[in-house]
Amino acid sequence: MSATSPAKRPTNEAQLNADELAAWRGFLRVHARVTRELDAELLAAHGLPLSSYEVLLFLDNAPEGRLRMAQLADSVLLSRSGLTRLVDRLEEGGLVRRESCPSDLRGFNAVLTDDGRAALLEARKTHLAGVRRLFLERFSVEEQRVLGRYFDRILEYGADEGPTC
Repeated sequence: MSATSPAKRPTNEAQLNADELAAWRGFLRVHARVTRELDAELLAAHGLPLSSYEVLLFLDNAPEGRLRMAQLADSVLLSRSGLTRLVDRLEEGGLVRRESCPSDLRGFNAVLTDDGRAALLEARKTHLAGVRRLFLERFSVEEQRVLGRYFDRILEYGADEGPTC
């Protein structure tokens, strides 16, 4: 088996072998630790949790700073009700507003406000410094490329973007 092809070995569906378990648990532990620390840093410096930062980031990268609520929920890995509550808080803070979707009057778009864009730009400095310090600096440039390819391989399966307004 080459270093670039996925593992092809018989599996026991009842349990993971030691290598599989170490890889899976390692991924989960690293994700939990890094996101917990990034969240704490953003809260301390900007009063903005990581989940809010992520919503602002997706909106900033979207055409005209707007996304359908359903698409945004899928992007940030929140349930629709969880996203609704989060957008409620961002809307109360003036960082996001909701607008009806012209092509589907039952749907809504989340739209990034000027204050939201300013908050994102300020928080981005803290966030990117944390991402570099907590994750990227642990790997060489080549190792980062390899990790990116590994993650892309996993994400190649079933990424449906859904409708947009």
